[in-house]
Amino acid sequence: MADIDCHSEMSTFHKEEVSLSSAQQKDMRERRDNGRTRLANGLDEAEHPQPREVRSQGSYQMRTMVQDPDNDYDIDDGAYFEKDDLQDANDAALTPLAARQRVCDALKWDGRFKREAEVRSNCVRQEYSAGYHIDVPVYRIVTTTAANGDETEHFELASSDEWVKSDARGVTRWFNNIVGELNQGESDGSQMRRVTKLSKKFARRPDWKEKTTSGICITKLVADHFAFSEDRDDLALRNTWKAINTKLQSSTALEHPVNTANLAEEGDEKLTFFRDCLSDALKTLDGLDKADATRKEVRQAWDEVFDTEFFSDQPDNDGGNGGGGGDSPKGQGPAISVITGETARRNDGGGRFG
Repeated sequence: MADIDCHSEMSTFHKEEVSLSSAQQKDMRERRDNGRTRLANGLDEAEHPQPREVRSQGSYQMRTMVQDPDNDYDIDDGAYFEKDDLQDANDAALTPLAARQRVCDALKWDGRFKREAEVRSNCVRQEYSAGYHIDVPVYRIVTTTAANGDETEHFELASSDEWVKSDARGVTRWFNNIVGELNQGESDGSQMRRVTKLSKKFARRPDWKEKTTSGICITKLVADHFAFSEDRDDLALRNTWKAINTKLQSSTALEHPVNTANLAEEGDEKLTFFRDCLSDALKTLDGLDKADATRKEVRQAWDEVFDTEFFSDQPDNDGGNGGGGGDSPKGQGPAISVITGETARRNDGGGRFG
């Protein structure tokens, strides 16, 4: 059985086609910070209390965002208010809708945006002409006192028509804690983050985005079935996908990593779509196991899986492109090496968004 090492190609693909560039990260960070300033100014203008804190959450904070050709990026920036600060002029508690409306009004107080902020079912959304948007879910901080006097806090989301106990930061903490645990030899969780991002990139091709499952579902599946492979992102990715496919063939029910409610129920349409796409991809990759498989064929298989020509376009050792030689299985000749000093310093491709 051939074992052609495509770690270098996969690393380069991750760096150039999957991870957000430094310029993209900087632009998002600046817009996020400008949004926070606008929220603060708008609340001051209306003489409403400020949130106790505003915190980034989701894939932005977990450093698992992936490139999108349409700049269809979603930044979650939760606004956490003290419960007593979400009251109307008569000191009555705001309804979830009224709380979201207050934040929405604050974000559009100066009228500078062509696309004004709008109230959604679980957040306030500010769209940008560049294509992406910032979602501001609104939370209230509820403090309870036990019989012994101990105080505890929990957070409630201003959902569609009720306050729902929730804290998306718990998902971020869960992920950031588990990446180190699941990586043998990579305490920063680099490979797991890369496999997560590569899996999300696979699922988010333009004609699939509206049909496939969510990023948090993919993240949870990778966390549950991650298969570490030292210095072999191509093997780690494929073996993780195999384990995920086995799970989804058995059941599409998927537990939430923090909350009691499931991320997906049995028969979930979008997770079933993802499962079927993943199964087809693994069938394509079966060709990698042929005893006479060539590097050209392996690269073509990964191209088909990711709907790209990137892998075949990579240069070989002799300076040619991927369509030529470089067909030696592992152990019979050197694989190409295109990992630069910058890649080595930033091997998870995620950078720091915060």
